[in-house]
Amino acid sequence: MVEPARPRVAARRKVGGDGDPEVFCADEQSDVVIDVDRWHRLATDVLRAEGIRGLAELSLIFVSEAEIAALNEEYMGKQGPTDVLSFPIDAAEADVVLQQQSPSRGPDRAPPDPADMPLLLGDVVVCPVVAAAQAPTHAGTIDDELALLIVHGVLHVLGYDHDEPAARDAMWARERELLSDLHWHGPVPAEFRQDHDE
Repeated sequence: MVEPARPRVAARRKVGGDGDPEVFCADEQSDVVIDVDRWHRLATDVLRAEGIRGLAELSLIFVSEAEIAALNEEYMGKQGPTDVLSFPIDAAEADVVLQQQSPSRGPDRAPPDPADMPLLLGDVVVCPVVAAAQAPTHAGTIDDELALLIVHGVLHVLGYDHDEPAARDAMWARERELLSDLHWHGPVPAEFRQDHDE
């Protein structure tokens, strides 16, 4: 699993406020049938489980092999398709977005309050064709593979990483917890392989 090399968020941000985060989900490929509503719920549930509340947005996009290969080359400098890419928007970038708002407001309006604007968490891009191909030797089934990739991608957007052994172990443990709670609704199946990042 690959994510763009960008400055990482030092700690997971928890967004305050009322309501739930919004997940925008789109299926932009036609090779594998995707239950968009189901995976939308999983991504939303992961954000809730990680303490994200209020005005926060995440995009989950399913794309073709050609599209993810183009993204992989453009942002990672690697040839060929991959299974998932995460594009987090770091806190500093979110501040820039909020501060660069157009000054077009009426004379009776107060300046925009950043607390009233959604925090753009980032994008998770999944390739179902790659997921289907690697599922038998990876997570076991296409269903489990897609769930793993979505959880993995969302955790990357929230600042988790696996660049060092301790960080990897923490990320994998959290993936297992979230999959158990939100995908399987019970213990992790014995056939689920935890070597998915190696």
